[in-house]
Order: sequence, then C-alpha cells, then structure tokens
Amino acid sequence: MPFGKAYQPDTSFLTLGQGFADPVEAASFPKSTLRYRNNHAAKSVGLDTLNDEEWVKYFGRLEPLPGNLMEPLAQRYHGHQFRSYNPEIGDGRGFLYAQMRDNIGRLMDLGTKGSGTTPYSRSGDGRLTLKGGAREIMATEMLEALGTYTSRTLSLIETGESLHRGDEPSPTRSSVMVRLNHGHIRIGTFQRHAYFSDTMRLSKLVDYCLSVYYGTEPKGSAADRALDFLGRASQRVATQGAELMAAGFVHGVLNTDNINISGEIFDFGPWRFLPTLNLSFTAAYFDETGLYAFGRQPDALHWNIYQLGGALADIAEENALKDVLADFPQIYLNAIREKLLARLGIKAKGHKSDDALLKLLNEFMATEKFPYERFFFDWYGGSASEKRAAASPEAKRYKSEKAAGMVSALKNYSPANPAALQAPYFKKGIPCTMLIDEVEDIWSHIAERDDWAPFNAKIDNIREMGEALKG
Repeated sequence: MPFGKAYQPDTSFLTLGQGFADPVEAASFPKSTLRYRNNHAAKSVGLDTLNDEEWVKYFGRLEPLPGNLMEPLAQRYHGHQFRSYNPEIGDGRGFLYAQMRDNIGRLMDLGTKGSGTTPYSRSGDGRLTLKGGAREIMATEMLEALGTYTSRTLSLIETGESLHRGDEPSPTRSSVMVRLNHGHIRIGTFQRHAYFSDTMRLSKLVDYCLSVYYGTEPKGSAADRALDFLGRASQRVATQGAELMAAGFVHGVLNTDNINISGEIFDFGPWRFLPTLNLSFTAAYFDETGLYAFGRQPDALHWNIYQLGGALADIAEENALKDVLADFPQIYLNAIREKLLARLGIKAKGHKSDDALLKLLNEFMATEKFPYERFFFDWYGGSASEKRAAASPEAKRYKSEKAAGMVSALKNYSPANPAALQAPYFKKGIPCTMLIDEVEDIWSHIAERDDWAPFNAKIDNIREMGEALKG
C-alpha cells in the first residue's frame, strides 16, 4: 500500500449534506501520459510515495483515493461574470475529487480541471487543453515562489484527445489537471443559495467556512456568525488583492465564481505577469472595457466582496453588513504596504516612511515603464543591494534625476533577510520572469517537438527563485 500515516483523508464536505454538489463520473480517456507531478505539494498531503503508475491511476484515470470520496462531486454555484449575474454555471469541467489534511493540519481539496462533462457543462466538452494545463503550472509555480497564497498544481496528464478551441490553433492536445488548494467554496457558492432564498443552507455554509477555513468555532446567532464570516472573508480577499498587485499578476477573470473564500488565487484563465508597471494592462482579449485590468483588480475584488455581503442579507441586517464591508479599503492598504515591502526584502520603518518610499517607487516604475521583475531583483534587500543594482543593465536609469529620490530612500532600508542575498539566484544577475513571450516560446517547443526541456528548466528556475526569497 503506497499510503502511509502522512495521508489523512477527511471528507468534511459531505457534512454539508444535500444541495451543495452533484455526483458525477470522470471521463474515460484514450491514454494517460504523465507530464508533471508536484512532489513537493504531494508530500504535504502524504501522496509523494506514489510511484508513477499509481499516480496515473489516481490522477489520470481518477480512481477514488482510499478512504476518500467514493464519487466525484461537481459543486453548485452561481456568479457574476463581468458584472452580469449567471445562474447557469457550476463545476462544468472539473469536480471535487478528494479531501485530506495537510502536514500543518489544514483541510485541503483535490480539484480537477478537464475531467469531463457535468450537469453544468452547458455546451462545453468538459476538457482542458494541454497548453491550458501547462500554463496553469507556470502561473502557480511563479506565484508560489513569489510568496503569494495560491492554489498549487499537483498533476498534469496528457489524455490523447484532439480538442478544438477558438483561441488556440486547433486541433490541439488534451489533458486532465489536478490542483491542490485549501478550498473550492466560492463567493458564487453563497450567491446560489441566496438566489433560491435558502437561508438554511446559507447558514450551514457560513458555519462550515468558519470552522474549516478560519479555524474558529461558530458562535452567537445566525446573524452574528454571518457577520463574523464576512469580516474574515473580507480580510482574505483584500489580502489576495494586495498579493496580485505586489506580484505584478493580472488574473484576467475576477468573477465572483472565481474567488474562493479561503483567499487563494486560483481558477486561472488568460493570466499575464506585467512586463512593466501599467495600471491599464489587461490579460483577457475579451476584456474590452478593461474591467479586470491590473490597476482595477483591488476594486474588482471589493465589488465582489460586496456581492458576498448581499448574499448574506437574508440572515444578517444590511447596515451591519455594510459596516463590516467598510473595512475592506484599509485592510487592502495595510496589506499592499506589507506585500510590497516583502517583495523588496526590506524591514519596515513605519507607515509614513514606508508609504513615501512606495509612492516614489510606483511613480518611477510607471512613468519610466521600468521592467517589473528587474526592479525587485535589483533592489531586493534595499541598502545591501547597491552593488547588484549598479551592475544591472538598467543601472543608468537608477542614476537619473527621476530616480534620485527613490534610490536615496531605498538606501535607508536594511534587508529583512540578509541570508537570502547569498543565494545562487541573486548571484546570477538575471531575474526570473514569466512574460507571455516566454510562455508561448516554452509551449512552442512542446507543441512542435514534444520538447519539455524548456518547460522543466523554467520550473527549476522558478523554484530556485522561490528558495532564495524564502531565505
């Protein structure tokens, strides 16, 4: 048996009872070719001991894990998609596959993508392109390395089907992906039950989330518990907004069905990392109004959390809900200050000084169209990185009049983790980036020659950066 004590199944989702998901069957695929297994993530839930044959059995053919869910569950939810409410959605090409405790005691979900049709597939085929799976791996690896709270891609297996897509050269290759994250309960999950005025299930969902995701015992009246839950969810989602911005990441589709209440970044679509600091930069070609442009992401998440508040209006008083929601902007401001200082690897000096530095930094990067990752690489550690910044290909720009105030302020900051500066990553002089041209080049090697070497090299490079930033 490949499962030891580290594997701890815990199917807590079933305690919610009926009305939250539908049992479904996984698709049967013509072949299963293992393309990626995340042993680091697997170890956290006791799955790293599986050999490749067993891995394909569970994550390619999606046979039930021992002691776990005996049938996959397609979760029910609604959502605002680009601000238009859609009651016809739910898990359309994925499902909840398993639940287990990780090595720090958290309840974790295994969720699939590309695993076949469900009652919510509408006209879709329930499949995932191999390119889509490879892109999600690169996004989650990069975000994790940058220190964000993100889902992790556990597995990607090519499935041998030919898919036709309007936004990719077709036919294209197919895959099934498994992600590991803290939870798949979305803002849209609450919206669905509010839509049907199902206060019993709304209250049950509130209590479940307080217990499972926030580690607190639900107390007081149903209204008290709803307000407690909303405050905690607001904290998580506001912090998620700060992490998106500090990482220079444009999610692309911040719909309420894509925002989970655990605060993890997940459900990736047409994502992009910023080439330069540009508040108007968008990821999705179909986002014609720039609703989810880089600089509008905090506002989008604020709007989304208001929809969560609206979904709770049948079990808590409206003005009390609004009072909780009013804290979101300040939570975000505190979080973005913390996350940007962490990206710079420097010790905080106090809100007034820190805000002054970050204002200078943002003005310089935006007006100069400065390469986003290059800046944080050059100045990671503040005063301790003057030599690295002086050796940068952008060194001349740091000596300009426009940069003078910012550079002077940076030199007053000491490194938060001096040991990190000795990592091999910082000795190479080249920041790890994940720009769209790189992504497309990596995919071209796979599509044209089935050459996964550039993909694997990029993952190694990302992890090297992650180890350096952890110190």
